[in-house]
Amino acid sequence: MLLLVDAGNTRIKWAIAAPDAAPGDWTAHGAVPHAELERLQAAWAGQGLARAIVSNVAGHAMEAQLTALLAPLLPAPPTWFTSRAELKGLRNRYRNPTQLGSDRFAAALGARCVAPGKNLVVATCGTATTVDAVSAAGDFLGGMILPGLGLMLGALARGTAQLPQVAPGATPATFADHTSDAILSGCLAAQAGAIERACAALPADLCIVSGGAAASVAPLLSVPHWMLDNIVLVGLHAAAPFLASDSAPA
Repeated sequence: MLLLVDAGNTRIKWAIAAPDAAPGDWTAHGAVPHAELERLQAAWAGQGLARAIVSNVAGHAMEAQLTALLAPLLPAPPTWFTSRAELKGLRNRYRNPTQLGSDRFAAALGARCVAPGKNLVVATCGTATTVDAVSAAGDFLGGMILPGLGLMLGALARGTAQLPQVAPGATPATFADHTSDAILSGCLAAQAGAIERACAALPADLCIVSGGAAASVAPLLSVPHWMLDNIVLVGLHAAAPFLASDSAPA
């Protein structure tokens, strides 16, 4: 069985697939916050894992923790997924292709897998929100990085004397009639506005929206879009046949 792991800034997302399964066709999947990382060993034990592919943007400490956790479960070291100049027909036009976050490159691969031959904007709404462009011809053109919804809400609470901490919730009116809703409305509009600006600039045939805050942001979008959970894992799955069975961490 193949284990796919997306270690982000807040959570570790994972999926398990049979060797010949299509990308996104998983026998099991889940997610845990960083503080509950040790729960993953029980979830993965007994699954008959033969191989793991890991995208890690959570730093060297997370890399070390995952390495130790996976060692007794795998017959060989995991493949540490990194961005590169080209993979599976996707050409990376970043100025320095290896500098692109592995999660962004994997998300672009996943989006192109589910919607081939289209101009795509890939918006991943997590701790940070990334908004990337992929051409119909298969070029990753670059993108935007902005604070995610939670970071925006937290920054207003920390950086002002009287504005409260607001949690994501039901979509408020655009012109809200009290402060908490006005904060949420403004931060949601900033997220949606960045995505729609990218869609207009490409121009995009479709926007793929993923990430923990996608359910809050997507309803505000006026452009054609699909919500697709775990787009990074879909991309890792699509990349699996093109990767060596093991590789060194980046």
